[in-house]
Amino acid sequence: MSANRPRILVIDDEPQIHRFLQPALEAAGYEPIRADTATEGLKEIARKAPDAVVLDLGLPDFDGKEALTKARAFYDGPIIVLSARDKETEKIDTLDMGADDYVEKPFGVGELLARLRVALRHRLQSAGAEPVVTAGDLTVDLVKRLVTRAGHAIRLSPKEYDLLAQLVVGGGKVVTHRQLLTAVWGPAHEDDVQYLRVFVAQLRQKVEPDPASPTLITTEPGVGYRWTA
Repeated sequence: MSANRPRILVIDDEPQIHRFLQPALEAAGYEPIRADTATEGLKEIARKAPDAVVLDLGLPDFDGKEALTKARAFYDGPIIVLSARDKETEKIDTLDMGADDYVEKPFGVGELLARLRVALRHRLQSAGAEPVVTAGDLTVDLVKRLVTRAGHAIRLSPKEYDLLAQLVVGGGKVVTHRQLLTAVWGPAHEDDVQYLRVFVAQLRQKVEPDPASPTLITTEPGVGYRWTA
């Protein structure tokens, strides 16, 4: 199993939901992350930048719709609402507030996994990225979070992969230091440019044909980095 499995954050205060979803997500190739409250969930979004969020509305500390609004202030990934509230107005309000989908409890795990796959594909398409990007013998599969060279997997840490994915999804445009730091490490690290330089250097060692003369990840001095494959 790749170390770079898509991370799915499940924010729900029902232990049985986590016991039900964790093995199903793992079997489908995802890395589940658990949060039991809205506060904890928002911290996990900022800290781990999950690929998608499954959000319950009935949380113990504050309402899930408020959590949705707060998350959308800094997170642009898919958010699928999971709720026992079945009123049409509730669904409309939630979708208008930024949710990508709404799944009613009780639900089938197969349906939820299908909706996750659709949401992840839509995220890539909306960013203008192809699901699979190649540069010579290097392949980046943005859906499977898999990076290979000549068919052999390249082992990246989760943060290295997230950094590479942000650049690849940029599609040749400059991605600023602040954009990269916020997307990969969260808003608290938006000014840690030296930290970013260290990770870019590590990433180049693994993906560049010649790390001393990078041709895939190029530097825009004082601004950011660009995927130039």
